[in-house]
Order: sequence, then C-alpha cells, then structure tokens
Amino acid sequence: MSEALFPVFEVPEIIPEGSEYDNRYKPSVKWDVEKGDFARDSAGRMVECDGKEAFMIWCFKTAQTERYAYLAYPDSIGVEMEAALEDDDEKTVESMVQRTITDALMVNPRTEFVRDFIFSWDGDEMHCSFHVKGIEWDKFFEIRL
Repeated sequence: MSEALFPVFEVPEIIPEGSEYDNRYKPSVKWDVEKGDFARDSAGRMVECDGKEAFMIWCFKTAQTERYAYLAYPDSIGVEMEAALEDDDEKTVESMVQRTITDALMVNPRTEFVRDFIFSWDGDEMHCSFHVKGIEWDKFFEIRL
C-alpha cells in the first residue's frame, strides 16, 4: 500500500515574462482569399506556405476580424471597424480606420510598420489599402480591403 493517492508528475518549467519573443516567421497553412477558406491541392490536402506568406495572411485576416466578436480570439486580436464606421464625417472615419488597423497589426512583434493608407469612397462604402512591412524584410506588401 505504498501507492500514492494522487498521481505524481514533474512540474514544467515556467518561462519568465521578460523572456524574448521568437520573431521568426513560421510556415503555416495557406489561406485562399477568394474562397475565404484554406487553400487545398487537387487531392484535397491543405497547402502549406512559408513564414512570410503566413504573416501576410495573418495581417489580412486580422484587418478583417472585428475585435471582441469571436470568443476564440483574445481581446488583442482584431480591429474595431464597426465603431470607426459609425461617424458621419469621412475624414474622421478614415482616421479611426487607420488607427484601429495600425493598432491591430502592431500587436504582432514581427510587424515593423503599417502606413501609406489610401481611402476611396463609393457612396457609403469605404475601401482602403495600406502597406505593411515585417521586420527583417527589404520590402513592404500592400493589403486591400
């Protein structure tokens, strides 16, 4: 009867909060923007993409995800687009959209900058494009919403 009443296990090492974040771009599953689903090959398997493309996909999806709308995402992920679009003044809306997108993308430590916003209006419908540059990249890429 030397058996323990409760199971015994090793406690994992706790990583201190001050430790450096891993900034490497990791491969992931490719996203098909047109279909709004994961990209698949002819056999139906999900297609992988390199770390830089995965980061671009993350930026695009984050800029289209409303903050606090999905329980699966922490509060730090997403934009506050609904609140930004409530104002009647176009310049105010543009300023708020630029702020919320920039804030959302700068959460990722792999983001060096978000800038060069261009807005176009078609009645009440707003479209925008902007540039995002990842750290350690020579060039930026453009996102259109």
